[in-house]
Amino acid sequence: MVGASAVLGAESPRRTAAELMDVLMWNREPIGGPFALVDHEGNARTDADFRGKLLLVYFGFTSCPDICPTDLQQIAQAITLLGAEGDQVQPLFVTLDPERDTVARLAEYVANFHPRLIGLTGRAQAVRAAADSYKVFYEKVALGGSDYTIDHSASIYLMDRSGGYLGFFPPGTSAERMLTILRPNLSKD
Repeated sequence: MVGASAVLGAESPRRTAAELMDVLMWNREPIGGPFALVDHEGNARTDADFRGKLLLVYFGFTSCPDICPTDLQQIAQAITLLGAEGDQVQPLFVTLDPERDTVARLAEYVANFHPRLIGLTGRAQAVRAAADSYKVFYEKVALGGSDYTIDHSASIYLMDRSGGYLGFFPPGTSAERMLTILRPNLSKD
């Protein structure tokens, strides 16, 4: 959900959504990497905490009106459809709006999707570092007054048990489609 709007704040130029999508599609650069954030229960979490499981990593924000909740529902459904094998997959939701998405807000939000979905937030710099390592495009966009939204890419990242990039699902990918990719990776060590 990338749009042209007045962007708040003056940061160094970032790559466009198209440039970042090119990196994802053609695996031109390393994708993923270390992060240090806080989960929806207030615990410090790093990427190392999730070693040994496949990861479905999604970047979004709790005020997103449609794309984020739709994709998170599909992730939750895929985990549910896997049954006991779903324990091998850890879904993560990383907010791109740490200003509004507090630990308490994330706790309330992730509870709407799946009991094993972990919400992650942190200081703006830590969120930016995580998003940059996953090649996520996002920017804060003014809506009028003090209100804003977050324009962002909406890929679902599939990471292997050691944190390596396996690929991505584009926005709107169905749970059934995710299963066709997840199942073969469940048997790999």
